Amino acid sequence: MILLRRLLGDVLRRQRQRQGRTLREVSSSARVSLGYLSEVERGQKEASSELLSAICDALDVRMSELMREVSDELSLAELAESAAASEPVPAPVRRPMFNSVSVTSVAGVPTERVTIKAPAEAVDVVAA
Repeated sequence: MILLRRLLGDVLRRQRQRQGRTLREVSSSARVSLGYLSEVERGQKEASSELLSAICDALDVRMSELMREVSDELSLAELAESAAASEPVPAPVRRPMFNSVSVTSVAGVPTERVTIKAPAEAVDVVAA
């Protein structure tokens, strides 16, 4: 089961660590207890919108940016969860694309019209 509070906590921790800041610094700036901020980062506590706003202000990060990153993480987690729950899907087989080339002469000598089918990447056509 995907827990939004864990994803949110992970994103908050990454934001803080990217800035090279400690829990103590951010908790002081956000006026939140160190222990509570730690529990939020570990996904053990649900953060209210007021608390998230204070933490975002302390990190100088827009809440919309934070939520966008959480949304991206949630999308990946949902994909991973659904992939794990279903049977493996075989990878699609890539079949080569074929080009048709009509030949009416070879080295300037007229011939019977012949059509050749070959993989697209293997055919070099030079117009006469």
